Amino acid sequence: MLTGKQRELLDFLTRYMAENHRSPSFDEMREAVGLASKSGIHRLVTALEERGYIHRLANRARAIEVIKTDSLPGVVFAENKPESKPEKSADTRNVVAADFGRNAAATELPLLGRIAAGTPIEALSDPSSFLSVPTDMLGSGEHFALEIVGDSMIEAGIHDGDTVIIRRTDQALSGDIVVALIEEQEATLKTFREQNGQIALEPANPSYETRYFETGKVRVQGKLMGLIRRYR
Repeated sequence: MLTGKQRELLDFLTRYMAENHRSPSFDEMREAVGLASKSGIHRLVTALEERGYIHRLANRARAIEVIKTDSLPGVVFAENKPESKPEKSADTRNVVAADFGRNAAATELPLLGRIAAGTPIEALSDPSSFLSVPTDMLGSGEHFALEIVGDSMIEAGIHDGDTVIIRRTDQALSGDIVVALIEEQEATLKTFREQNGQIALEPANPSYETRYFETGKVRVQGKLMGLIRRYR
């Protein structure tokens, strides 16, 4: 799934290369998506490559292939193809693209940043980007997405770098995996348990200890509903 800026850059690359038969410069990409620095473009390009949307050709300047788009996965828009061979572009129309939810409804969720599945880190902040997810993944209510940092929930199948989908709620049952806000300062993802009048935030990794808090020190902000993993 792409953030808004990643999708914006991918759309620009696809249009630019179709019109110019070469990839744009980093300055052109930066201006197209409204970023102030080239480092931001480098991060977007790297993210698109890691997700399999583009491929950078080694040892060649301005050499990017668009492997797939959100609208048509699997079609290659390769730059630097000789214009004298139109049959190459015609071939792309015969590429069989797997239909992984292409026509399915999608919902834009605020990506609130990173959350610790280890030692708790900073509290949730305002969204800096958005994540498009299939609507079928979501139930009723308000949802948001978070990127996982750390390995304390690894035995629950939640790994460092995963993106979790959270349904916003302030209620939880013992055994639920929740986003917990500790003393209004630190947010973490842990299994929620009530024990002897205390709140226990339990990891799923024996290398970490369960932490105990007074009831008023912990506020549930959401419950785990789904997970997205990127394979590199």
